[in-house]
Amino acid sequence: MELTRFREFSPDVYREYLLDEWSSSLRSVCGNFQSKPCDGVRSVTGRVHSSAAGGMEFVQVANDLAIIRRDLDDIRKDYGENLFLLLQIEGECGIEQYGRQTIVAPGDCVLVDSSSPSTFHFGGQFSNHLSVHLPRQIFFSDRSTRVDVSRRVGADDPMSSILRGLVAKLMTTDSANKRAPELRQLLFSATRQAFASDDADEFSVQSDCAHQRIEIVQILIDRHLTEKKLTPQWLATRVGVSLRTLQGDFSVLGTTVNSLIRTRRLHYARDQLSLVREGTVTTIAEVAYNSGFNDISYFNRCFKRVFSCSPKSIVRGGISGSPS
Repeated sequence: MELTRFREFSPDVYREYLLDEWSSSLRSVCGNFQSKPCDGVRSVTGRVHSSAAGGMEFVQVANDLAIIRRDLDDIRKDYGENLFLLLQIEGECGIEQYGRQTIVAPGDCVLVDSSSPSTFHFGGQFSNHLSVHLPRQIFFSDRSTRVDVSRRVGADDPMSSILRGLVAKLMTTDSANKRAPELRQLLFSATRQAFASDDADEFSVQSDCAHQRIEIVQILIDRHLTEKKLTPQWLATRVGVSLRTLQGDFSVLGTTVNSLIRTRRLHYARDQLSLVREGTVTTIAEVAYNSGFNDISYFNRCFKRVFSCSPKSIVRGGISGSPS
């Protein structure tokens, strides 16, 4: 299964951490998650280790907790702008997201969406996985291939081997290497194919559950992010409720449907601005229009408000444009 190439993430001896210390490390690199130990246990054996290479972020998460959970309140506290490509290295982990339950073992790969509630089950048994942070807006806005989140790609699947190989290559590639952008795009393409959805049907689902409606609406936003028809009213119609009801659903996240659409378009635009720097896209205006904005001045104002810098600063380089 070629897991030996990730040997640096499997030290012979793991440290024991206080629960709060380990949890703080996880939150600092992956966002708000709640760590729950088994009854009577206040320590964690494992580690959270972050590294960067090839222009990407990699995080090892090793622990012997009962569960790790991310709920709607956690999502409200920090915007989920990543997909986590998880490569299981040691032990097993049960994952719940989008109503799907998956168990991953060494060599397996799975995608987890940081913008939707998720639960990781360990049952007090040791688990060690590598999380590769991928830009979710770029993935979901590519309508040519729909990505199936939370589906396991088994260790014996050739696509799993390809993903592990590409991740290993990126981890040994300097971010300034001229091949780094091509390697990243290769990983993005391989991930899309590995988790391509077999469901070609454009769904409309009516639900009496606010939590389910939120998940469905987020999927629809991702699938139609740059389309003009994407409006709160269109989304409400698709899930079979009034606009007022849908807005009420999203109030628990501390946001509105309009704000969510705008925020995701801005994050998508920020990722696309790197293509201007690399010469793939010609202008900032082109990025704005391709991201669903019709007014360049409005786009610039919104961008500065969210990222505390101008789109031009991103193109010039040296500024990552982290949300303020």
